Amino acid sequence: MSPSKNERDARDRRRKEREATEDAASQEALATVYAHIMDRAPEHDIDPTLDRVARVLELLGDPQKAYRTIHVAGTNGKTSTARMVERLVREHGLRTGRFTSPHLTSVTERIAVDGESLTAGEFVAVWEDVAPYVGVVDRESEESGGPRLSFFEVLTVMAFAAFADAPVDVAVVEVGMGGTWDSTNVVDGEVAVITPVAFDHERWLGHTLPEIAENKAGIIVDGATVIVGEQEQVAELVILETAAERNARVLRDGVDLEVAGRTPAVGGQLLNLRTPAGLYTEIFLPVLGAHQAHNALLALASVEAFLGGRALGGEVVEAAFADVTSPGRLEVLRSSPTVLVDAAHNPAGAEALVAALEESFAFTHLVGVVAVMADKDAEALLAVLEPHLAEIVVTSNSADRSADPLDLADTAREVFGEDRVHVVEQLGDAVARAADLAEAEDTVGVGTGTGVLVTGSVITAADARALLRRR
Repeated sequence: MSPSKNERDARDRRRKEREATEDAASQEALATVYAHIMDRAPEHDIDPTLDRVARVLELLGDPQKAYRTIHVAGTNGKTSTARMVERLVREHGLRTGRFTSPHLTSVTERIAVDGESLTAGEFVAVWEDVAPYVGVVDRESEESGGPRLSFFEVLTVMAFAAFADAPVDVAVVEVGMGGTWDSTNVVDGEVAVITPVAFDHERWLGHTLPEIAENKAGIIVDGATVIVGEQEQVAELVILETAAERNARVLRDGVDLEVAGRTPAVGGQLLNLRTPAGLYTEIFLPVLGAHQAHNALLALASVEAFLGGRALGGEVVEAAFADVTSPGRLEVLRSSPTVLVDAAHNPAGAEALVAALEESFAFTHLVGVVAVMADKDAEALLAVLEPHLAEIVVTSNSADRSADPLDLADTAREVFGEDRVHVVEQLGDAVARAADLAEAEDTVGVGTGTGVLVTGSVITAADARALLRRR
């Protein structure tokens, strides 16, 4: 059975009560710990080795070996897929750990046990447990001429230690970047999920799809089952070759797996999903877009494989998927005018976004608010968005790597033309300006057909969520 409104409300109340009980001291300690971790090399600046993480984990007694793991890589859809996998596993009565990135509101979101993010106090306690061992390896690395553990390496260690301490039965682990040299690749995922591979992070992963796919396929271990999302042929070939080298079983979306039917519904969509184990019909998924249907298919197939290849109980699948959330992914934050946020940050993500927009909304005048990272292909992303936006407000987000709005405006004018581009330095002011532009086109006066879309980066989506929730 799907969770009722009363059950959802009760769960939300419990979460708010738990957050409210955290005293100021815990929040202050969290801020101190987070500042210390942030002082390390950022997660987008990788040093291609697993040695530092492996060494800390060795000193901790290899906690990552204390539970089974499902490992999720790919370019787009990783977080949503990981959240769906975790929810399906948990519905079977197993204790779960979930490690995802980046976060939207608090770093504690990245590490969840039984679907609940660590509290501030729990996060600090995990850091205090692992800090002495991190310090040892920092010193060892520096003495040999290397760097300290990076921001993401520390979080990876913390997640694996927290899961062992819980203890969990299953960890669902999302790759941070790539696969082969990603800090999470010290686990032996008996099921590996590879969502669609596209161009992103080329500086570190390669400048061709085969190079990027090879890096993503680095999570495949000997004898694993690999669940593969829809891929460009050149990327799929590399993944299949890697799987063959490692004697891994492969299940592919579009070959072995199928979204057999999909109907938009109020608040989400109804799905028919086919796997080698059976056909699941009329499954409600409360998130929008064809891409989310395919994420659900990958999640379903991965949990089937994890549990031995058998079909899952229909009522279990229904309950788990009905409870899925994917914050910051085509999320409605406000009405009149409608304000949506989406974390699309590359052309492939933008294509999935606009397809879902066209299917689920009937905007006659949609204003975009866009802030991107300076190292992203802004022109390609804007080109995908252009046919669907009446106007665009370019701005910045809170990240140091955020592109200068004036530079982004120059690119936007090349794509949209001079008259459709507005420049506002701060995101909050940009959202307000976009809302004014949308409302000016609302001839009915009830927000019908007009809206605002905030996108371009996960950080942009996170900042917008925080701003609008405060208001």
